Amino acid sequence: MHEQTPTAPAPLPACPELFTWEFAADPYPAYAWLREHAPVHRTALPSGVEAWLVTRYADAREALADPRLSKNPQHHSEAAHGKGKVGIPGERSANLMTHLLNIDPPDHTRLRRLVSKAFTPRTVARFAPRVQELTDQLIDGFAERGEADLIHEFAFPLPIYAICDLLGVPREDQDDFRDWAGMMIRHGGGPRGGVARSVKKMRAYLTDLIHRKRESLAAEETEDEDLISALIRASDHGEHLTENEAAAMAFILLFAGFETTVNLIGNGTYALLRNPEQRARLQDALAAGDEELLATGIEELLRYDGPVELATWRFATQELTIGGQSIAAGDPVLVVLAAADRDPERFDAPDTLDLGRRDNQHLGYGHGIHYCLGAPLARLEGRTALATLLTRLPDLRLAADPDDLRWRGGLIMRGLRALPVGFTPEGARETPPDITPSAASDTAQSDVPKGA
Repeated sequence: MHEQTPTAPAPLPACPELFTWEFAADPYPAYAWLREHAPVHRTALPSGVEAWLVTRYADAREALADPRLSKNPQHHSEAAHGKGKVGIPGERSANLMTHLLNIDPPDHTRLRRLVSKAFTPRTVARFAPRVQELTDQLIDGFAERGEADLIHEFAFPLPIYAICDLLGVPREDQDDFRDWAGMMIRHGGGPRGGVARSVKKMRAYLTDLIHRKRESLAAEETEDEDLISALIRASDHGEHLTENEAAAMAFILLFAGFETTVNLIGNGTYALLRNPEQRARLQDALAAGDEELLATGIEELLRYDGPVELATWRFATQELTIGGQSIAAGDPVLVVLAAADRDPERFDAPDTLDLGRRDNQHLGYGHGIHYCLGAPLARLEGRTALATLLTRLPDLRLAADPDDLRWRGGLIMRGLRALPVGFTPEGARETPPDITPSAASDTAQSDVPKGA
């Protein structure tokens, strides 16, 4: 007898190329490969920083709540020059580091408590008329034209003006915020300098606004209960909120509070246009006055192609193991929410859009103590935007080849650069859709910033 030579194991297929423009258009096949072959994968990011990508749902959920993974960049093991490559461009030089995305308990607990009341479902519900008003007026701006870019004319300005109102930014100043935020979106995947300059301008404005509001509150010239005023009152009543903390808090609420909603509305609308049977299902439910499918549908859109692709940076404070992989102290860890939310071990038919999906504990807004504070407001804006669009523009259609659409570069967020659509102009329809305008829709146009 001849001895048989052992068969060598088949070589592992090569890892797909990550963070290219082709990858940005559809990252899900690459994430499926990582989940199967390298669920905790060390890779070099476009910035040159090396980090671990966590892609399976069970590992992701565990990592998001692990106290050994700090949000504080000071735990990064890389040399000081590399630290500027993590986080939001310009936040370090603008002295805006002490916000919720960069700190751990007990400071995180203290600061989050100060603003949490502004984002409870009950508090956000009182803001619903203003969101509906903004939604209607933005659609009014293009409804008679028969075409629009839904990113720049709708999904982008809606959350900007909403969060400015919530923070207490005067209406006459809100277009400046729109310009600064637009710079952040336009340059999200390019040179960080443009974003950093906008961050510095925003920082200077917020510092001045905090001073003005503090003077007004001290002189009892205003009874405003906007969020910035509430932060000032808290700092003046023993909560020990420094001026830097107040400015950083206002900054991150604005920064994190607009782009996630831009992408929720943009990605969500695009997903519905690419899945006409689900879009028709939702329109039928809305026409029947049933908003249950709208509620579950928003959660499914967050899971299916959510606004946040990777959770924000975490750094190991000690050696630990994730998914069987040893992580050294100081190593950056990025939880890939987009990969976890399509894990077939957790979700049935994960690549299928099902607006009625019930078992849907997605990670679109994170998990643990850093769960997105503004999620209730983002959900309200997403529900209002999609329901109003589909009701007022019932034959909304994509006005471009999907292959020609471009996704913004960048590491954390996932969103379209533009979303051109066509529809029958409202005035040209034989039978206008049966809608009941919100009472707020009758508000004079002067109540909306000129950029709307």
